[in-house]
Amino acid sequence: MLQRLARASYQHPWRAVAGWVLILVAVFGAVGVVGAAFDNTFQIPASESRRGFDALDAHFGGAGSGQSGSIVFRARQGVDDPAVRSAMEAMFAEVATYRGVQVTSPYSEQGTAQVNPDRTVAYASLSLQQDLDFNTTAEYGADMAKIRPQIDGLTVEIGGGALAEFKPPESEFIGLSFAVVVLILAFGSVLAMGLPLSVAVVGVGTGIGLVSLISNLISMPDFATTIGAMIGLGVGIDYALFIVTRFREGLHAGEGPEQSTVVAMNTAGRAVIFAGLTVVISLLGMLLMGLAFIAGLGIGAAVTVLTTMLASITLLPALLGFARERVEVTRWYGLLAAGFVSLALFGAGLGITALLVGFPIAVLVFIGGRWVPTLKELVPKRAPGAPQRAVAYRWSRMVQAHPWLAVFVGSAILIALASPMLSLRLGFSDEGNYREETTTRRAYDLLAEGFGPGFNGPLLVTAEVRNDADRNALQPLVAALKGADGVASVSPPIPSDRANPNASPAYLVQVVPTTAPQDAATSDLVNRLRQEVIPGALGGSTLAVNITGTVAANIDFSDYLAGRLLLFFGAVLTLSFLLLMAVFRSVVVPLKAVVMNVLSIGAAYGVVIAIFQWGWFGWLFGTAEAPIEPFIPMMMFAIVFGLSMDYEVFLLSRVKEEYDRSGNAFTSVADGLASTARVITAAAAIMVVVFGSFMFEDDRVVKLFGVGLATAVLLDASVVRMLLVPATMELLGKSNWWLPGWLDRVLPRISVEAPPQVVAAPVRVEGGDE
Repeated sequence: MLQRLARASYQHPWRAVAGWVLILVAVFGAVGVVGAAFDNTFQIPASESRRGFDALDAHFGGAGSGQSGSIVFRARQGVDDPAVRSAMEAMFAEVATYRGVQVTSPYSEQGTAQVNPDRTVAYASLSLQQDLDFNTTAEYGADMAKIRPQIDGLTVEIGGGALAEFKPPESEFIGLSFAVVVLILAFGSVLAMGLPLSVAVVGVGTGIGLVSLISNLISMPDFATTIGAMIGLGVGIDYALFIVTRFREGLHAGEGPEQSTVVAMNTAGRAVIFAGLTVVISLLGMLLMGLAFIAGLGIGAAVTVLTTMLASITLLPALLGFARERVEVTRWYGLLAAGFVSLALFGAGLGITALLVGFPIAVLVFIGGRWVPTLKELVPKRAPGAPQRAVAYRWSRMVQAHPWLAVFVGSAILIALASPMLSLRLGFSDEGNYREETTTRRAYDLLAEGFGPGFNGPLLVTAEVRNDADRNALQPLVAALKGADGVASVSPPIPSDRANPNASPAYLVQVVPTTAPQDAATSDLVNRLRQEVIPGALGGSTLAVNITGTVAANIDFSDYLAGRLLLFFGAVLTLSFLLLMAVFRSVVVPLKAVVMNVLSIGAAYGVVIAIFQWGWFGWLFGTAEAPIEPFIPMMMFAIVFGLSMDYEVFLLSRVKEEYDRSGNAFTSVADGLASTARVITAAAAIMVVVFGSFMFEDDRVVKLFGVGLATAVLLDASVVRMLLVPATMELLGKSNWWLPGWLDRVLPRISVEAPPQVVAAPVRVEGGDE
């Protein structure tokens, strides 16, 4: 079927291209009519903080149950100065007109505790409704910054991550710039470079449109499209890169372009389908977390990967039908134009506007170069070399000659890098990690300076009365909270019914820790209050007490995800193992693949922990010590495991193909590595730079993703693929392909690399000693 599909797309390329154009138009037409319904509501799992938020909704009008922010100000003349007070109250009144924003002024009766002892620093607390999305709250923060009073001696800052300025990442342009260069070096052809990029863009564009439509059916955050685009571009370039490489091998072997297309799709195309399904399964594993917010991210990314995979096996053969043998031809004007495009993309990524002139120059060179004799000349092609001359082939044979040493060195590197995992601490970083020049960070520092670090994350204690006798436990409760180690201050109980406080059905107590929200000591305090202090203070009372608030909710959310990580890891690893076992008809090969992928991901976790939790090289990355966000390990695992399985499938499918052809378990490893080393190296290099470019972003979480993903791909493509795989394949020999007879009869047969109908000449790797 895949052969017929490839031949049809190749022979009727206009139909295939028109079909994809119609799909794009239909999808985005539907988006224009139906619209998107992204939901950024952050669901808190069943927990004590969830019960506390329910109490806030039921008795206090939802105050404190949504997102929060603050307007922090310091006045040298004192916050009670008439000019300062008048100006700040005017600002508070204007902010109170924003939809979904409730302001508690430090000049109000409820805000008397919001002024520090020397009355030079104060803050207004802002309660934001849960239905406000990130874009809206960021706009609110920008508007507040514009209306800050300008009085000599007065400093006003806008605090809270929800109100912080949000800039969409632009550093991915650096990755695209590098991708242009790498693809040209890998292919030696501008046209061949453009094919993977075109397929990836079309697939990702379709996926984003579909995700927008699906958001009307399931809960999905709006940044699901950004995550999907990042992953989709990565796998899209990879998939098209592998297929185009196989197509060019057919041309080099003397086959015609049509037969080369069919063979490429029947071999590399099958591997693309399997690899894509593996990535989709890995991403859909996030549904096991039981949270709509997380599930929406997984579904959005999976849909984008799926459309990109479909574009690779349907649109790419059509584009090859247009390109044919011209995929091997490059003229100087095309090469120069590609260079200027790469330069302009690099400038866009770094924000250097002067380099954007590369775009118009590229157009002029591409059009005008056709009439310049020198630029019309062909770029000389490198003479192809035999596989045995390739660096990858010789490297594989060297590793196979000393397999135990290679296994020891490779394992030692990965285990050493993974060792920081033993000290992993999941949690949410606070606003103290923002850049010092941002108003968010300055507000955080002002609060910490004026009131103590705990004021940046107060705890809310709700107490619901079950019977009249429960009110007698309120004062012992407050006394116990005040006496607890790690508590800076405790407010008097605030009744939900201020008109009749002695008969109020619920009360609210604010507890300020002595430590910052992200500190481990704050998490320990919350756990100690819940497990020891509050139960001891209540005695036999039926008063329903819950600790809630942003800090407590973050702790509960982290504990919830941590408790489900092993289930997620186990499900993804098990399904991947079974799929690989069915494809390669082996127990050993998939077991090794799973183990080595886990090692490489573990090593990436270790690097992330060392840099972002321990603070190593903070001067270089612009980071400080903080816990690792609880969703990072899960999302990194889903993305990296999917990408690493791509490389595993493409490498082992070629090794298996060589083994089936020659029956030699030892030379097949070197031949397979030589055949795939260039393309895997190129794909990995692109991914490393694409992900690594996120280190230029200001947001700590984005940096963390970039470092983690870049490290994982780098280790997977180097230590795992170039060291551990050939070494272990050599040690096990034919045992690599062992499968019990009974299991062979039970397993379904899934063919990834079907034998080509026309046997190609031996694989050639350009460049010889590259």
